[in-house]
Amino acid sequence: MGDCEPSVPLMEEEEENLIAAAQNIVKALGSNRTLTDDARKILADLGSQLSSITRVSEPQDEGTDETEEQLIELEEELNLVQSKVMNWEVGKSMIWDCGQEEAYEYLRYVDQTRKLIERLESLNLVKGSKEDELLCRAHDLLQTAMNRLEEEFTHLLVHNRQPFEPEHMSFRSSEDDTLDDGSIVSFGDDSIEDVIQRDSMSRGSEEYIIELVHPDVIPDLRCIANLMFDSNYGRECSQAFINVRKDGLDDCLFILEVEKLSIEDVLKMEWNSLNSKIRRWIRAMKIFVRIYLASEKWLSDQIFSELEAVGSVCFAEASKASILQLLNFGEAIAIGPHQPEKLIRILDMYEVLADLIPDIDAMYSDEVGLCVRTECQDILRSLGYCAKATFLEFENAVASSISANPFPGGGIHHLTRYVMNYMKTLIDYSKTLDELLKGHEKEDSVAILPDMTPDREEDNRDRRCYVSPLAQHFRSFTSILECNLEDKSRLYKDESLGHLFLMNNIHYMAEKVKNSNLRTMLGDGWIRKHNWKFQHHAMSYERATWSSILSLLRDEGLQNPGSNSISRTLLKERLYNFYLSFEDVYKSQTGWCIPDSQLREDLRISTSLKVIQAYRTFVGRHTNNISDKYIKYTADDLENFLLDLFEGSPRSLHGSHRK
Repeated sequence: MGDCEPSVPLMEEEEENLIAAAQNIVKALGSNRTLTDDARKILADLGSQLSSITRVSEPQDEGTDETEEQLIELEEELNLVQSKVMNWEVGKSMIWDCGQEEAYEYLRYVDQTRKLIERLESLNLVKGSKEDELLCRAHDLLQTAMNRLEEEFTHLLVHNRQPFEPEHMSFRSSEDDTLDDGSIVSFGDDSIEDVIQRDSMSRGSEEYIIELVHPDVIPDLRCIANLMFDSNYGRECSQAFINVRKDGLDDCLFILEVEKLSIEDVLKMEWNSLNSKIRRWIRAMKIFVRIYLASEKWLSDQIFSELEAVGSVCFAEASKASILQLLNFGEAIAIGPHQPEKLIRILDMYEVLADLIPDIDAMYSDEVGLCVRTECQDILRSLGYCAKATFLEFENAVASSISANPFPGGGIHHLTRYVMNYMKTLIDYSKTLDELLKGHEKEDSVAILPDMTPDREEDNRDRRCYVSPLAQHFRSFTSILECNLEDKSRLYKDESLGHLFLMNNIHYMAEKVKNSNLRTMLGDGWIRKHNWKFQHHAMSYERATWSSILSLLRDEGLQNPGSNSISRTLLKERLYNFYLSFEDVYKSQTGWCIPDSQLREDLRISTSLKVIQAYRTFVGRHTNNISDKYIKYTADDLENFLLDLFEGSPRSLHGSHRK
């Protein structure tokens, strides 16, 4: 017996070495990715059995160390959670697909592993000791569990995504966050643009939130996130969220038809195509920021609600690329050429971005969102500068518009229509333009504007009134346009047609101001001045056209030499020349154009009163001196002929002397 005693410690040491070697083999085989599920299960069971083998130890003293008992308890606990956790590594099914009961049981075992590690780390560990070995096993198990939870987290986010359909969606009010039932507020038949427009006009505590992920899984996602962060695997959890939501944001931009365009691509684009893309960008920005980004922020805040600033960081990192893609298009527009036709769209972009910046600043309020906030402000300044430069360039374009040929028919020149409609449209942007044009005023910003109210005319005649920067530029526009029109009127060989051209165009300007919001900008005094101008050109037209013709209907020079009697020969000659001149006027001026029906009628009436009265008087006065056969047209004939003038369709008279 005595000879055998020394072999007992040797046997115990060999047994321990054998168990350790077997455990290392099991661990090495378990890392082999080519193993079948059955093989993995066998190895997992074997590992648990090896870990549970009670080591043969020397008889201990009566005061068994409490640490040893605690160690045995920790080992048994680790064996249990390892068995539960590793069982899910055998199959390929997702835990949350098997039901919440299994999922939350798994979370409990993983959390138990985390706490087990904390307890082991609280012991005075010696490298290579049993405690150290248990801690390594626990860390390996936790890492396996974290890898699985990262997969589950991603799976829940991806497979529970809600479809994003801008044309058909309901909205969650932020006030509903306090409701347990997650009520959805429906806006009935309102389009998404109606909602955005109403929201931009009056934004209070409401924000419109859509469910990007099914609300039923948000508590599960929150639990996973909390556990991963508690286990020091927060970076992996955050990155999984960011990767999935980046894809979701890319999909949103695709649905909103936002293309990835470089600055060079935008600068090369034809205006028609670019105009369409700008309109699409404006709509996309409103929807993306007010609805999608707001919903994205809400989602990240819900999932990471118990983790301080994590939600803001994840939101910013996930969405940064998408919002910067949209802003990049704005930068491309801002650095493009300052062409007047782009001004309205540039102002639209400026106003939309200015309106959205408070929302963007609120969502990216942390340090991680500083680059987005800064980029927004930079793009806004660039768009503002571009809008101002384009506006000022428009004035130069009007002044430099040169025509080589007279405008056909003396009608309203396309430049007049363009400038007046341009100004009328810009009225809608008056507040923005007044802000952008500060420092570029055309004149003293205080002008004397008379108040023409009869009972206070004398008291208020010298009332001083503020003139906005935009109003000053509009007055300059109209003055430059009038000078340009004056130059164009000189291209007509016929002085009468030049006056008709100016009458048409200035009348158009006056009516455009009178019947639009331009009236409040330019004032009634401007309208009265231009009414007088076009009436003056109407009278000038009548003088230039009819004065020489009507002079033929005067008696001067009709008397026979040395006598007061009327020379019938001269009378017939006068009538012949009158008819010839009238027919020439008819032939040419039926091809002239007065587009405004009331102005056309007024000029016809004014002309008819002068011509017909003079003709009736002349013919009546000399009825005894001339035969009816020399009366080519009656007064009624001439009156009807005058009704054909200014229709823009040349006609000829083929009448003959009445028999």
